[in-house]
Amino acid sequence: MMRISARFQCLTVLKPRFLTVRYSTELFVSRLSFYTKRDEFKKMFSQFGNVKEARLIMDSKTGRTKGYGFVTFETEAEAQNAIKVFHGKFGRGQISES
Repeated sequence: MMRISARFQCLTVLKPRFLTVRYSTELFVSRLSFYTKRDEFKKMFSQFGNVKEARLIMDSKTGRTKGYGFVTFETEAEAQNAIKVFHGKFGRGQISES
């Protein structure tokens, strides 16, 4: 099962009791197949918006991925939409029901 998370910041606006939560445009994606290719990784997320960067972390000894990577979107809304759809799903280039 693939997991996706994003960093967020709480920003104080005017008074301490009013908080605005702002999410990052960079997502951390884990539990990927070790055979995931860079192109298919980017393609999986490009359906949600403009992907600025899609990085798979590679194992230098085997040349395969380590099973996780990072995706950076243009906007927070695109990143949040990807989280809603992909969180708890799994797939190798496809979205599957868990």
